[in-house]
Amino acid sequence: MPDTIYALASAPGRAGVAVMRVSGPEAGRIASDISGPLPPARVASLRAFKSASGEVIDQGLLIWFEGPRSFTAEDSAEFHIHGGPAVVAALADALGVAGARAAEAGEFTRRAFSNGKFDLTEAEGLADLIDAETEGQRAQALAQLTGSLKDVYSSWRDDLIAILAALEGEIDFPDEDDVPDQLSEAAGQPLKALIASVREHLDDGHRGERVREGFVVALIGAPNAGKSSLLNRLARREAAIVTDIPGTTRDIVEVRLVLGGFPVILADTAGLREAADAVEAEGVRRALARAEDADLRLAVVDVSRETQNGAAISKLRAGDAVIFNKMDIEPDRSRFNHNFEGESFEVSALKGGGVDRLEAWLSEQVAERLGNREAPAISRARHREGVTRALDHLNAAQDRLGVAPELASAEIHLALRSIESLTGRIDVEDVLDRVFSQFCIGK
Repeated sequence: MPDTIYALASAPGRAGVAVMRVSGPEAGRIASDISGPLPPARVASLRAFKSASGEVIDQGLLIWFEGPRSFTAEDSAEFHIHGGPAVVAALADALGVAGARAAEAGEFTRRAFSNGKFDLTEAEGLADLIDAETEGQRAQALAQLTGSLKDVYSSWRDDLIAILAALEGEIDFPDEDDVPDQLSEAAGQPLKALIASVREHLDDGHRGERVREGFVVALIGAPNAGKSSLLNRLARREAAIVTDIPGTTRDIVEVRLVLGGFPVILADTAGLREAADAVEAEGVRRALARAEDADLRLAVVDVSRETQNGAAISKLRAGDAVIFNKMDIEPDRSRFNHNFEGESFEVSALKGGGVDRLEAWLSEQVAERLGNREAPAISRARHREGVTRALDHLNAAQDRLGVAPELASAEIHLALRSIESLTGRIDVEDVLDRVFSQFCIGK
């Protein structure tokens, strides 16, 4: 990495203080050209920052980080300046003239990863921490940044290497006296335990992805049941159009909320009924699809009407709820018989009655389903795909273990590569090291 790069590390725009970061082999020389002799490492020093012509750009703090004790493990410097756009632009120009180039998106973190400061899962945790908007997102991202997923994947990797060591010892060195007979059989129990561990992590209801992207709650019901009014009430703003005309909502209207410290996507859907035209038919189709994919469904029923569309309640599952709306008009809901045995709430979306209790219950549900668990959550689709591939190879290896150790070994190699792709580490030499150290082959 011969280039020395610079970028604004603080948010763009007018601010009291801005931080410009420089990293690379010429960082010390460039910082000296602009601010004078370097201060001691990690000591903030008040300096006048000057352009190549000697004009003072600003007065601020310079902090010098000598590699590898820096974020990127390279020589780095931070210029803490006043956050006016003109000051930031002038310092950027001075850095460019001195020999640095503007960094590309994520380049500082890429250099930190390449220099071994952290693995890919920790880098992704850092990105999630920067983007975190809720307490739940912050906690999950910080855990990942500090190695929670890395530790899980590293543990699986160690188990895979141990299993490979047994298999490869039997395959490659069958005549060695130091290698126990039938090592492939000895790999069977560790392989079974590893498969169980991987399955447990995959079977988490996509909790980590929900924390990052949002827990989806779908409002479903007949036209004019009050779904849009309820969405507006929970969102505390006029997010959806509300009229007396049936079929006003044709497409899905979504709002983002924070409930229980986690992000929630509340989706208002088209009324479920026999569609009057092709546009409404498409809206009903999308409503049913959204209900199918949602994490939780709320069936909204209009208690002021003599009849009601039972299609919504039929779509509910365990953990969902029925919302009896318009209780301010018709306080008696006894005529509505249904077979759903889950939670139910009586509300007036128009006037707000009962909505606080519903909101509290939703918060409890979200916190319970997404809250902290002992096992770190798989937080991204990339991770889930990689772990799923690894599990497929582990199952194939188990099937071949007793009949074709060579094929089982090949499947374990593929599983190991899948896991190592998650952390950015691919190193087959570890397998050889374990084989020779544990079984004394070739002594």
